[in-house]
Amino acid sequence: MSDKEKLIDTIGLGFILWLMGYLFSIGLYFYLPPGVLGWVLYVIFTPLTIYIAYWRFHKRKLTLGHYFTVAVSWTLIAVIFDYLFIVKLFNSQNYYALDVFL
Repeated sequence: MSDKEKLIDTIGLGFILWLMGYLFSIGLYFYLPPGVLGWVLYVIFTPLTIYIAYWRFHKRKLTLGHYFTVAVSWTLIAVIFDYLFIVKLFNSQNYYALDVFL
């Protein structure tokens, strides 16, 4: 596996998934109450993330370590960017609720 593929699997897809959810949440922010918004995003983007991961990885024979690296990368991207671009930028101190932890 090339370094380019590793970067796409970890940082590339992780950032794209985060950005899609972020932009979608900004679009829905004006239409849904904040308490419901997270659950709507959870219901939409959890299956989407699973589908994208399946689509990207199901035909490839990779090590368990690679899958672990992808999972950790995607999680770190989501946590760091959510903190910077939601909690800090919008001063949303009550952002971390059950839907976010799931």
